[in-house]
Amino acid sequence: MSGEDPAEASAPAERRAEEGRRLARRMYVPRVVGLGLGALCIGGGLWELGAPLWLWVLLALNTLGWPHLAYPLALRSRDPYRAELRNLTLDSVWGGIWIAAMHFNLAPSAVLVSMLAMDKAAVGGIKFLARCLAAQLGAAVVVALAAGIELQAQPSEFAARLATLPLLLCYPIMVGLTGYHLAARVRRQNEQLRALSATDGLTGLPNHTSWEQAVEREFARCRRGGHPSSVLMLDLDHFKSINDTHGHAAGDAVLRRVAEILRSILRAQDVPGRYGGEEFGVLLPGSDAAGAEAIAERVRRRLEGAAIGPGRLRVTASIGCAALGAGDARAAAWIARADRALYRAKAAGRNRTLRAE
Repeated sequence: MSGEDPAEASAPAERRAEEGRRLARRMYVPRVVGLGLGALCIGGGLWELGAPLWLWVLLALNTLGWPHLAYPLALRSRDPYRAELRNLTLDSVWGGIWIAAMHFNLAPSAVLVSMLAMDKAAVGGIKFLARCLAAQLGAAVVVALAAGIELQAQPSEFAARLATLPLLLCYPIMVGLTGYHLAARVRRQNEQLRALSATDGLTGLPNHTSWEQAVEREFARCRRGGHPSSVLMLDLDHFKSINDTHGHAAGDAVLRRVAEILRSILRAQDVPGRYGGEEFGVLLPGSDAAGAEAIAERVRRRLEGAAIGPGRLRVTASIGCAALGAGDARAAAWIARADRALYRAKAAGRNRTLRAE
């Protein structure tokens, strides 16, 4: 059964890293503006309490300095997406610290919780929001217990302020969750479009462009690490006569059956693809020339013995194989050597495998 080779498997990781960098860039300006405005909100609460100078310095460092530190921390991380989620969690933790520092002053505390909850809901959905709220609450409780801070509220205003909390808290969270679900649906649709654009509609194998990209990634990986790898180029013999004699539906059935045989014989790391027409390519990571030839022969014999479709059609294939060599300056040169071996096999009588020279 075919699957992703090591080079292919790196593609999702690269996409995740790029998504993380995009998220960090997208959050930078809102964090700068939000924390800058948040400084006014928190400052009002601290002013009422007559906060000491060191607390004002800490507020300035957090609200004015932290955004410019969080951004490069995420961009330079090995996993930018996870790093930015960590930054967002720290935003909530600092929110909890300032809520406690304001002695749980209801109005600014509610604004902080609401605004910090909205972006968490928009970025990570309900689970991430719950984690950040828990971190925020934990930070507030720890600071309150450590500093002996107690809840302070003016009874005459408490009920009126409390009545504003459902709207102030719930509506921004709902907006954030709605944005999150819309973005998630767009991401799923983009993934589906990406998969469709990379897949041959008839055989379900990677198409010409997608397969060549897999070969290019494997070429780069082998050049870095010195690993052996090979490609096969496979062409069905006298395929035009099948279309001419039995019709294109029969030809399509043959191509689908070839794809099934390739998937059934090849290893998990191998990558078969439809190169064009009746020609297929196979990437064999980790295979030297002898190993590639052995795999090619298994494929060729299996095709030779298969009876395809209602007409029990027989088909044979000519195969060229090429191990990556020191003289291959580019992935295209590597494929071209296998292709030349394929045409030598056809010229030598077809239904055979030949190695590249």
